Amino acid sequence: MTPIYLDNNATTRVDPAVLEEMLPFFGDLYGNPGSPHHFGGQVEGYLTIARQRVANLLAASQTEIFFTSGGTESINLAIRGTLAANPDKRHIVTTAVEHSAVLVQCRELARQGLEVHHLSVDGDGGLDLEELRQAICEDTAIVSIQWANNETGVIFPIAEITKICREHQVPIHVDAVQAAGKIPINLKETTIDLLSVSAHKIHGPKGVGALFVRTGTTIRPILWGGHQERGKRPGTESVPLIVGFGKAAQLAAERLATEPEGIEILRDRLQEGLIEAIPNLRVMGDTGPRLANTLNVCFSGIDGESLLVMMDQRGLAASSGSACLSNRLEPSHVLLAMGVPEEEASSAVRFSLSRYTTQEEVEEVLRILPELNRKLHKGGRTFLSADRVAKVVAALWSAEALLQP
Repeated sequence: MTPIYLDNNATTRVDPAVLEEMLPFFGDLYGNPGSPHHFGGQVEGYLTIARQRVANLLAASQTEIFFTSGGTESINLAIRGTLAANPDKRHIVTTAVEHSAVLVQCRELARQGLEVHHLSVDGDGGLDLEELRQAICEDTAIVSIQWANNETGVIFPIAEITKICREHQVPIHVDAVQAAGKIPINLKETTIDLLSVSAHKIHGPKGVGALFVRTGTTIRPILWGGHQERGKRPGTESVPLIVGFGKAAQLAAERLATEPEGIEILRDRLQEGLIEAIPNLRVMGDTGPRLANTLNVCFSGIDGESLLVMMDQRGLAASSGSACLSNRLEPSHVLLAMGVPEEEASSAVRFSLSRYTTQEEVEEVLRILPELNRKLHKGGRTFLSADRVAKVVAALWSAEALLQP
């Protein structure tokens, strides 16, 4: 049984070319880029190349790219760094469907006395821009909105959102962790102030990301230490990971004109095949712009967790939503915000494809899934692995729901 991996919004396989680019920095090229000797200077040059490659993917200047440990740190630096630079402002605007890196952070900030406004979404996952206009006030320090949702793939109208923020002279941070490398991003043609990206979503290594900070935008560091990343993010740079990020960004930029179209064809074949074979299937967020690789479906009348367990036993890897929330038993906060009933939301499965997904794999999924769906409707039992049992027990003993105020 050859495993089939359809959980690429959680993480992607490292491209072989990325791995090859990284390897020398675990051996001969081991210098600290902050050191004054030739060992450090040699390595520092490779950081510059990587920074330029990430900048090219975003159509930004390399002086506006600051490396971090990943998307979560970039998001925290954007929001907390802006708040630190504007201590008199005590209001944040975000959405109800953001990644936990935004939502949990905003929950903690609310505990510290800040006011957070969560914009609602409609049944298709779309935003009401008039609500955004009404939500922004003189006390608003920052607006933080994702470019594309990690669970449904729904793409938000960032150009219009940014325009509204500019009209109100409020900084905007965009979480582009899922969008970068999948849709064109040209930061020279927008007025986005801050934008977060992550390497492991575009076939790069885990543990490295970047924050775009537009020239003239003021943020303060949230970590303290050395002078690295021009004072925005202290700590010795992880050179192998940054070099790998740079290569992944280069490959994503080179393939952006053609790769998403091929992935979308496979995604649509998967969607159409499932609709054909499985009654009462509901596709989430498919009425408007959506990432080419993402398919979120509710299998009416069954438990999504049980289906995922059965799929895993057959070598099919997918998820019920964000990997950062995968040990929770609660239905997806994204689907609940879209007005999906709790029971139906509990049946949701997210399939996310990549450049490595094949037609044969999609056809195999279409062969297996209807069979598993029938078994569950007939009351078939599933048996949890030890790892899954541990997650269930941990969730049951949790003191509070992750996103409760």
